[in-house]
Amino acid sequence: MAESPSTPGAVEREPIVAESLFGGGIDRARAFASALTREGEERGLIGPLELPRLWTRHILNSAIAAPLFHGSVADVGSGAGLPGIVLAIARPDVDWTLIEPMERRVDWLTEQVRALELDNVTVLRGRAEDVGLSGTFDMVTARAVSALKTLIPWTAPLVRSGGELALLKGQNAQNEITAAQKQIRKFLLSDVRVETLGEGVLDESTRVVRATVRG
Repeated sequence: MAESPSTPGAVEREPIVAESLFGGGIDRARAFASALTREGEERGLIGPLELPRLWTRHILNSAIAAPLFHGSVADVGSGAGLPGIVLAIARPDVDWTLIEPMERRVDWLTEQVRALELDNVTVLRGRAEDVGLSGTFDMVTARAVSALKTLIPWTAPLVRSGGELALLKGQNAQNEITAAQKQIRKFLLSDVRVETLGEGVLDESTRVVRATVRG
C-alpha cells in the first residue's frame, strides 16, 4: 500500500473517483501513473514535490476534461503526457496527436504509447508553429504550457475553421483571457469563456478556457 501523501517522498493513493472517470481504461491509467512514479522525476518529467499529488493534481485534473473532446485533437507541449496520454486513455474513440519539441519527452511519450497500446495516438516532435499542420484539427488542447496570450498564437492556427480550443488553465484563467484580448481578436476566436469542471467530484477543480476558432 502507498504511503500517506503527508510523508516526504510518498506516492498518492489512487482516489476512489479515478475508476469512474476512466471506466474500462482504468488499468492503463494505473500503469501510466506507475510509470510516472518510477521514472518521472529521474527523467525530468515531473518535479519531486508532485508524487504526493500525482493523481489529484495531474491525472484526474486532466481526465475530468475528457468528455469535452471529439474528432481529432492535438495536445501542444504534451510533456509528460499530461493531458495527452491521460485523455487518450479516457477517450479511445478520439484521435490524439501529441506535439512536443523536447527529444527526451518525445522518447517518453513514444514509450508510453507503445507500452499502453494506445492505437489512437500519434507523437510528433516539434514546436506547434513548425509542424506544418495548420487548420488540421477539430480541437486543440494544452496544459501548463504558457500564458494564454502566448498560447493562442501557437494553438489557434492548428484548428480548422469552426473548431475549438480547450486549454486547461489554473485559477487565473479569467485574468489570462482579459490579458489576451489582442490575440483573441487577431486569431478570430469567439465565445471565449472559462468552464470549471469537477466541482464536488475532485478535490481540485479544473478550469478550461474554451473558444471557437472562426478563421
